[in-house]
Amino acid sequence: MGVSGTASRADPGEPFDIMTAAVAIVGAGGLVVHWSAGAEELLGHPASDVLGRPVGSLWAGRDPATLASRLRRIDRGWDGVVSVRHRAGHTVRLAVRVCPLSGARGDHDWLVVACDAAARRRREVYDSVARGLLRESPIGVAVLDTRLRCRWVNSELTTLEGLPAATVPPGEDTAGEDTPGTAGEDTAGGGAFGGDRAGAEARRTASVVSRHARQVLVSGQCQVTLEHVPPRHGTPGRRSRGHSRLRSFFPLRDGSGRTLGICYAVLDVTGQDPARERLALLNAAGEHIGTTLDLDRTVQELAEVLVPQVADFVAVDLLDAVQVMKARPAGAPYDGAALRRAAHLSVQGDQPEVIVAVGEPTRYPARSPQRRCLATGRPHGEPVGPSTPWLADDPQRWQKMIKLGVHAHLVVPLRARGITMGVVTLLRWKNPDPFDDDDLLLVEELLARAAVCVDNARRFAREHQAALTLQTSLLPPKLPEHSAVEVAHRYLPADAESGVGGDWFDVIPLSGARVALVVGDVIGHGLHAAASMGRVRAAVQTLADLDLPPDELLAHVDDLVVRLSDEAEASAEGPTVVGATCVYAVYDPIARKIVVARAGHPSPAIAHLTEPVEFPDIPAGPPLGLGGLPFESAEIAVEEGSVIALYTDGLIEASDRDVDVGMERLCFTLAHPDRPLEEICDVMVRTLLPDRPRDDVAFLIARTHVMSSDRVASWEVPADPSAVHVARDDVSAQLARWGLQEAAFTTELIVSELLTNAIRHACGPIHLRLILERALICEVSDASNTSPRLRRALGTDEGGRGLFLVAQVAQRWGTRYTSSGKTIWAEQQLPGRA
Repeated sequence: MGVSGTASRADPGEPFDIMTAAVAIVGAGGLVVHWSAGAEELLGHPASDVLGRPVGSLWAGRDPATLASRLRRIDRGWDGVVSVRHRAGHTVRLAVRVCPLSGARGDHDWLVVACDAAARRRREVYDSVARGLLRESPIGVAVLDTRLRCRWVNSELTTLEGLPAATVPPGEDTAGEDTPGTAGEDTAGGGAFGGDRAGAEARRTASVVSRHARQVLVSGQCQVTLEHVPPRHGTPGRRSRGHSRLRSFFPLRDGSGRTLGICYAVLDVTGQDPARERLALLNAAGEHIGTTLDLDRTVQELAEVLVPQVADFVAVDLLDAVQVMKARPAGAPYDGAALRRAAHLSVQGDQPEVIVAVGEPTRYPARSPQRRCLATGRPHGEPVGPSTPWLADDPQRWQKMIKLGVHAHLVVPLRARGITMGVVTLLRWKNPDPFDDDDLLLVEELLARAAVCVDNARRFAREHQAALTLQTSLLPPKLPEHSAVEVAHRYLPADAESGVGGDWFDVIPLSGARVALVVGDVIGHGLHAAASMGRVRAAVQTLADLDLPPDELLAHVDDLVVRLSDEAEASAEGPTVVGATCVYAVYDPIARKIVVARAGHPSPAIAHLTEPVEFPDIPAGPPLGLGGLPFESAEIAVEEGSVIALYTDGLIEASDRDVDVGMERLCFTLAHPDRPLEEICDVMVRTLLPDRPRDDVAFLIARTHVMSSDRVASWEVPADPSAVHVARDDVSAQLARWGLQEAAFTTELIVSELLTNAIRHACGPIHLRLILERALICEVSDASNTSPRLRRALGTDEGGRGLFLVAQVAQRWGTRYTSSGKTIWAEQQLPGRA
């Protein structure tokens, strides 16, 4: 309704102010039920004459029933102008706002607020004129109240002083509120006169405004100041160069002479000293360009230096050969001589002159200055007009340039170390001056400095991409599916400046339906760390195939890392020391336990369904590469549905925070292990990692499953050859219960050979176990430590053919050692899965 929130904040000049406007309430039957003093003053009818009468009786010139009908059709509100009879007999034109009111019985009343239509029109004209004068003014203007709080700021002052946009436009005062933006000393450097800027300049600006405004309040006299601000260090731009400001302060008074506030106006009177400005720009460019080794950021910094100081629009186009290491959509054509847009910037926010998006190829005509610049290595500048020859070959650019009024066009090559990397195109249309020789010298000097930074970024991008490609190729492209666990993972490389690291993860299927979970971290960054990671990961996979216990496996990997370190010391290139950390866990879904060993690595976290997240006490062990020190493992019982998280130290040490804080956040992200694993991974990334981590991060989370008892069958077999026949019958019966009669012949053959070998050559109790998983697993365990060996028997040999037969009919087989002996196992594909 356009009404102020409280009576104390109402503006007496607002026509629809509820304190002064005519207010009435019309009941559901069209009768007037409330009549304000403002309505009586406006129309002359006292409340006693109007209350209880149809509202249509006040309507002039039409059937009163029409008004009642229109009210019944209003469901959201209505705003318009109507003619109403004054008590004196003449007609009054009113601006009316109607709002329906819902009653407790479901009926509707109507709140009617009205004012003189002419008064409303005068106020609208006044507001429009005031807004237009202030908003379109080339002078920056701000309005302060008597407490020196900023009530309104126009866009020009926002541009000149770097202040935020106005939050209180004229006619919508918020007097009485503690509005941010005080120019006084209590908020110097913040609010409207600090903006997003921080430090000495923000405090200085606030102090200057506050001091002069206070003097005007006390004296009631206008003040005019001229201030010169030297160039400041930081991001180049309109406010980074030296500038001069003409500021004026004068009081705002009402009709009675009471001071309502202070008007603060600013005019930019920066002197036209080209030599000084160019020197300042070169100095600022040296600090601004090349702050990072990111190629995209470097060319964008170059564009920010050139606009608007030198040109109204700048486009940086690099050769494809320069950007060849950057990611490109699959199947995108590559032409080393083709230009591709790397960055562009315009003085206009909507960038109407842009034809090519960043990252897309730029197709300039053969006669264009860009092509001539590439061919000759020299700059080309020329005026632009409807008859410019080369634009005839490019209608789209011709239309854009003519529409904008572009009159000057300059193309300069981007060269460094004798190599042309691209071209920079500069346009002018807001700046009326053509590009002269001084402008060309300035641009060439800027590009000479920027080109070195661009070339450094290009070289770094190539090396970083090569290292990243190597590392990602050494990581598992897809983790294998396993019935024991459900897994999810994330690998996040460090930012480009830190370089890729040596983090890795793995999921390795083991015999007996078990699975190994691995996460490791090779010390260092770069190609050497990535290559070392690949060698260590390959060693872990090889040793895992031998079914070594976790502590013994880490001992063997430690020997490998020691050899890698010795090789690095003997080599003239690369790091002199190679080290790594690793955590290796084996989960058994039948025993429902996990065995973990770690080498200088953070302990895994286990999120139980019914208990808090825990970090089990696992002996730390030394980092890999020290040599000669033992490793220990720990066995932990886990329930079905628990989530096990293995991670590198970058996850809990991101942003240099305390490790304890990182572990608390990790517990928080794992607090509900029944969520989807991918969702848990996303929450871990958002909660624990900054946008640009300075170290590689890899983590692996696994939800445990258990093997039901009806999918496992085991027997103790006597050390008697006659027991083999009984065992075959038991196996055949079990396969029938599983519906695997087709696999009976092969399985009986495997069972016969493995049991016969155990009875003949081993000792102690012999156990036979069948496991129905994704494959059919047959295991024979005994108390002997001697391992059978596969060989090809001679024609005269009486034995030696059993394992050969097993290897032929089984998909894979092997031996693993236990604390009480060994287990020989063989896996078969289930019927129908071959």
